Amino acid sequence: MVGTDGSCVSNPGPTGWAYVSDDGATACGGLLTGTNNIGELLAVQNALRDFADRPLVIQADSSYTIGCSTTWAAGWARNGWRNSKKEPVANLAIVQEIHALMQARNAAGMPVFFQKVKAHLTDRTVWPLNVAADELAGQASARAARGDVTEVRTALR
Repeated sequence: MVGTDGSCVSNPGPTGWAYVSDDGATACGGLLTGTNNIGELLAVQNALRDFADRPLVIQADSSYTIGCSTTWAAGWARNGWRNSKKEPVANLAIVQEIHALMQARNAAGMPVFFQKVKAHLTDRTVWPLNVAADELAGQASARAARGDVTEVRTALR
């Protein structure tokens, strides 16, 4: 299981993303400028890449990110990556990579399930992975505001 989250100092503005796994692995990073949605998507994208060898449950507090990752992308792909308003899909490159990663995982028998969790909790007894990811994403966006967009990963315990 992996908790994911994104953070933005101002929206748009310096952006952070993070994931925290139940086996102790963490990752976070930032962008000098982005949006909260970009941070949320980057957290899922990195979790999909880094845990490609096993089935995965991803906890996310963003309905937008869950929708992009599960149901909407297939329709957008069929429609030439246009949304229901016939406009280009926002955050297209990230959404396309998530879609490709999800397809590859399904083909390899490595399913992904998303669990919607409540956002911005501080009580670690409720959704501890998401609370920890929220904290790391906030730290990453604060670092990005200072010009540091270094990705930080900790190994599995």
